[in-house]
Amino acid sequence: MQTRMLSITLLALTFSLNARSQDSIPFLLNRLDQAIEASPRYDSAKLREIEKLRTILTTTSTTDLPSLYTNFSALCEAYKVFNYDSAFSYARQLQATALRIGDPNRILAARLRLDFCLLSAGMFKETLDSLHKIRIDNAPDSLQAEYYALVGRYYYDLGDFDNDGYNTPDYTRKGTSYMDSALNLYPKGSFNYAYYTGLRQIKAGERPRALTVFWQLLGRPDLTLHQLAVTTSTLSDIYITNGQPDTAIVLLIRAAIADIQSSTKETAAIFNLAQLLYKKGDVHNASSYIEVAIHDAIFYGARQRKVQVSAILPLIEGEKISRVEEQKTIFVTWSIIATILLLAVIALVIVVLRQVNRLKTAQRIITEAHVKEQAANQRLIEANNKLSEANKIKEEYIGYFFNADSESFDKIGQFKKALEQKIAYRKWDDVITLVNSTNLKKEKEELLLNFDKVFLKLFPDFIQRYNDLFREEDKIQLKDNELLNTDIRIFALIRMGIHENEKIARILDYSVNTINTYKTRIKNKSIVPNDEFEQHIMEIRTV
Repeated sequence: MQTRMLSITLLALTFSLNARSQDSIPFLLNRLDQAIEASPRYDSAKLREIEKLRTILTTTSTTDLPSLYTNFSALCEAYKVFNYDSAFSYARQLQATALRIGDPNRILAARLRLDFCLLSAGMFKETLDSLHKIRIDNAPDSLQAEYYALVGRYYYDLGDFDNDGYNTPDYTRKGTSYMDSALNLYPKGSFNYAYYTGLRQIKAGERPRALTVFWQLLGRPDLTLHQLAVTTSTLSDIYITNGQPDTAIVLLIRAAIADIQSSTKETAAIFNLAQLLYKKGDVHNASSYIEVAIHDAIFYGARQRKVQVSAILPLIEGEKISRVEEQKTIFVTWSIIATILLLAVIALVIVVLRQVNRLKTAQRIITEAHVKEQAANQRLIEANNKLSEANKIKEEYIGYFFNADSESFDKIGQFKKALEQKIAYRKWDDVITLVNSTNLKKEKEELLLNFDKVFLKLFPDFIQRYNDLFREEDKIQLKDNELLNTDIRIFALIRMGIHENEKIARILDYSVNTINTYKTRIKNKSIVPNDEFEQHIMEIRTV
């Protein structure tokens, strides 16, 4: 006894640790929701399996009675927890085929299939009438065990359905008597032996022993999904009775998931889960799962499930309405508070906006004054820069022209002195030679060369900036020892402030038309618009 209790404690502790980690109720409820969402996929797979069996049946000869019996049996098994009408229909055809064969064992097996369908649908009177007609004399142990277990289940289910203090104990005693007979015939290592042993112990009030049996059964690796669902669902009854609803909820969630994955519609797991969640106050999930239970009961055709659902559904819906009313009251209260706060905020916003508008007006006036001041300062800076540049150009060229004039005066003085001497001695040929020796063209070139030097001193990057206004193939390439050429010199004069073509023509000793032609040709080659070219030239600054 102590060893058994220790085993129960260890199993319960393991389950509790799992429940607190990855198998917590919220986690498992989320898994259940995912399974419900995927249920059409599981049902489609079930229907495809059934369709294959029906295809095999349609290809079976009506005279091949053993094959017909096998096919009807397979279809009845496929439908037995999926849909009552279809299961009952194939069970009747199975029974008819067994009668045609005339094999008593097959007739008994077919009748048990039929009675299972009746009991699963909650048709207690019809089930009992049919069971009373069965004779199991000389039947194999397996069929006798199945018969006794079915009768035992009948009385257990009938007791649960009545659920009163007068009839239920008597039904439970009868069910236990039949279950004892079944257990004497089931192989001890089978699932049915272990499951019905645990079920009998629950009905007998031996819950600790039943716990051990069911936890050991859950440890078996060969359980089908349906067996897992039945075992965990039945085990949950013990924890409900023991006042441990959280553990029962976890077990029922697992049972419901297994039912969905195995397309089992004749199930009480999700219905019992909805009841427990309702008692815990989780009305949202309780309502959602009771709807699934209703759908399954209608789909299968289980009458007792419909009755059970109709008893709990109004309670859940009433609680939902009550909570909606509470939420509505809370919502109205908070709406009034929010409205008052909103009005206060609106009033505050109006005051703030007025102050902001006043600040914006003052800021705009200050900004406009600041912008005007900045514009005036900028104009002043530009004027100062231009004045400074003009002064610098003036200083450079005044110095240049003073030097040029001084040299010219010296040359003229020397020329005058030499000319007077030649005239005084009447050396007329020497006078002519002296006059002819004066090279005005060279003097002009020297004048322009000096201009170029002074200009490049003032604007050392002028040529580079000038070339930036042209494509690579049109850039100016100066000859050796050439500071400026005519093209650049025209715009150098413009940069100096000489814009009139007549003045530029006189300085460079060209005609006005020639200057115009130069300027037009140069502007046409540039990468900037013609009317902006001179503006770019004027933006080149002195150093």
